[in-house]
Amino acid sequence: MHKIQIKFRNWALLFATICVVGAGLLVTSCEGKEEEETKVVLQSFGPMPIARGAELKFIGLNLDKVTAVILPDNLTISSFTKKEARLLTLTVPQEAVPGYVVLKTPDGDITTKTQIGFSEPITIAGFTPATVKAGDELTITGDYLNLVEEVILTDRVTLTADDFITHSRTEIKLVVPAEAQTGKIAVSNGAEDPIIVYSAAALTVTLPAFTSVTPNPVKAGTNLTIAGTNLDLVLSVKLGGGKVIETADFGSHTATQIVVEVPEDTKDGKVIMVPASGVEVSTATDLVMVVPTVSVAPVTLKNGQDITVTGTNLDLVDHVIFGGNKQGTIKEGGTATQILVTVPDDAVDGVVTFVTKADKEITGPNLTMIVPAFSSFSPTLSKANSTITLAGTDLDLVTKVVFTGGLEGTIGTRTETSLAVTVPVGAKTGKITIVTINSTQVVSAIDFTLLANLPTFSSFTELRGEPGKILTINGTNMLLVKELIFPGDKKATAYGSKTDTRIEVYVPEDVTFGTGTIRLVTYEGEEGFFPELYFGGTDPVLDQTFCFFDFNNTGKDSWWGNAIGSGVLIDPASSADGTPYWNINGMGGTGWWDGLFFRNASNNYVTTGVDVNTWAVRFDINVRETISEGDLRIRLGSYYYHFQPWNGVAGGFKTTGWITVTCPLTGFKSEGGEAIPDAALGGTEFGMIWSHGVSVKVNMGIDNVRFEPMN
Repeated sequence: MHKIQIKFRNWALLFATICVVGAGLLVTSCEGKEEEETKVVLQSFGPMPIARGAELKFIGLNLDKVTAVILPDNLTISSFTKKEARLLTLTVPQEAVPGYVVLKTPDGDITTKTQIGFSEPITIAGFTPATVKAGDELTITGDYLNLVEEVILTDRVTLTADDFITHSRTEIKLVVPAEAQTGKIAVSNGAEDPIIVYSAAALTVTLPAFTSVTPNPVKAGTNLTIAGTNLDLVLSVKLGGGKVIETADFGSHTATQIVVEVPEDTKDGKVIMVPASGVEVSTATDLVMVVPTVSVAPVTLKNGQDITVTGTNLDLVDHVIFGGNKQGTIKEGGTATQILVTVPDDAVDGVVTFVTKADKEITGPNLTMIVPAFSSFSPTLSKANSTITLAGTDLDLVTKVVFTGGLEGTIGTRTETSLAVTVPVGAKTGKITIVTINSTQVVSAIDFTLLANLPTFSSFTELRGEPGKILTINGTNMLLVKELIFPGDKKATAYGSKTDTRIEVYVPEDVTFGTGTIRLVTYEGEEGFFPELYFGGTDPVLDQTFCFFDFNNTGKDSWWGNAIGSGVLIDPASSADGTPYWNINGMGGTGWWDGLFFRNASNNYVTTGVDVNTWAVRFDINVRETISEGDLRIRLGSYYYHFQPWNGVAGGFKTTGWITVTCPLTGFKSEGGEAIPDAALGGTEFGMIWSHGVSVKVNMGIDNVRFEPMN
C-alpha cells in the first residue's frame, strides 16, 4: 500500500510539471496565431527532382491565398489541382525548365530558396520504318530525346547530333549510313559516363541478295554476271583463292546486276558480296572454274623435244609438269585449242600434268623418254688421252661418258649414232657408262681395256703428306715415273731416293691442304693417279662427329672467351686445314683464370662409344712464339688436363708449323685428383683455359678439338 501511494505522488508531480510547460507553449503559439492567420508562409515544396507532368506540392500556411505560381521559364500556373491553407498542388507542364519558383500572394512574391529540378528519363518509344536501306530516313520517337547526343547503330556505327536531320524532345530523324547493320538502336547523352538506352526491337538493315550467278562453271578471264536485289550496296566481290574485286573494277554495276571479270588465278569457291557494313553475303554453292581438256602427242620422245597438246581452254594452262617433277617450257604462239611444250632435259618417264593459274590440275598421258642404245665402241683397248668412238642410237642425248674408276672422258664430235670421247688419265679397265641429260645411265656390254705402262702402287709409308717433308710412295715399276703433281697443281721439285720399288718425294710447301691425289707422268707420257691421301701438317680428323670445336661456323664454335687477343681467325693460308681456327696473340695471363674458348652447353658434344681408357682429346696447335712457362688447361666439366709441353724444355717451346697433339683421357683429373670416369661428364662445361699467375705472352693457333682413339 505504501508503494502505491509513492507511485501516485510521482505521477502527480510529473503531470503538474507538464501542465506548467504546456501553458508556456500555448502562450507562444497564441502570440503567433494572429500572424499565421494573416500571412502566407511557404515551408517546403517537392518532390525534387520531379518529372514533368507530375504533381508538385507546396506545404505551408495560408496557401489558399496564393493567386498564381510562376515556374521557370516564366510559366504562370493559376489552375491548381488542390488549394488549401496547408497544401497547394499543381501539375508541372512539359515546358518547365530548372530554376527558382515564385508564389504570387496578396502580401507579395515568395521565391523558393532552392531551384526546381527535373528527372528527365530518355526513352525510345519506337522507330519507323522497321526495315531500312542505307541512305533511307529513319525516325526515332520517344521522350527527352532532346538530351540525346549520339545514336548508335549496330555495329558501333555512331551518328552525333550534328548528323541529325531534326532533333526534338520527342523525335530524332536521321539518314541511315552505309555502314549500318541489322540490330538494336541505342541512344546516348554523350556524357563521360554516358546514359545509354536501347530500343526494344531490332532495326532491320537491308542487304544485297543473290538471285543468280552465271555462268557456272566459269572460265578465268571471262565475265561473271551476278543478278540480285539491292546490289547497289555492294562495295566489293570476293571469289575463291582470296580474289577481291572492288567496285572500281566492276564491268557494270546497278541495283540488280553486277558484272566482273574473273581473275586468271581464281579458285573454286563461294561468291561473296560485301557492302559498306562489312556483312558478307555468300552464295549457297561454289563457283567452279573451267578446266582445259588435253590430248598429247607423241607419248614416246626425247628430252628437249616438243609435245603437241590439243584440246579446249588451253589458254588457261599456266605450267606443265613432266616426270621427275620437272617443269617444261610452253612455247609462245599457243591458242585455246593447241600449245607446244618443250620437254625439260632432266625429265624422266611419267605422267605429264597441266596446271592452271587457279592451281587446277589436269592429268595427261604417261610419257616415255627415249634412252640411247649403246651398241659398241672402238677400239676396245687404248691408252689414256687417246680417242675412242661409241656407236649406237640417240647418242645426242649423252652428256657424260664415265670410265671405270669414276673418271669422265672428254666428249668430242657427235651425231645421233656416233660419239667420240677421249680416255681420261686415271681410267681403269672395265665397263663404260654413258649418262643422258636426264641422268639415265646405260652401261656397255663389254669391258674397255686400258693399255698402260704405269707403276703399281702398294702403300704410303707416312700417314699424311706433310708440307716440306718427305712422302714415301711404295710399289713396283716406280722408275717409270718422270713427274709427280700434287693437289693444287703443284709439281714436286725435290726428291730423296728413287728406286723401282720406292720414291721419296718432298711435299711442296704450297700443296692444297686436305684429302687429294698425286698425278703421275711417266717417261712415255702416260699419266695416272696414286690413291687419295691427306695433305697437311696435322693429322686428319678421323670422325667429324667427335669434333666439338672446329670454329667453322658449324655450331662447334666458342660460346665465350675473355683472353686478350683471342678469337676466330679466317685465314686459310695460315690455318692447319684451310678453314678458320682459334687465334690467340698478345694475351697477358696475369690472372689465374683466362678463358681462351668455352661452352657451357652440350650441343655438338658427342661421346657415344668414347672409352676413357683408350681414347684421347686431340687438337691441332701452332705455337708461333716461344713459351717457357704457364698452364694450358683443357676442361671437361670438373676434370682438367694440364697441357704444358714447354716444361723442362731448354729455351722454351714453339712449333715450326701446325702439329697434332694427343691428351689421353686418363690424364683428365678433378681438383681432388680423381680420374674422369665418363667423357660425357664434360658436356656441362668444356673448353680451354690459360691459367698462370704472371704475365705470359701467348701467340698460338688451335683447331679441331676432338675425341679420337689413341691407337
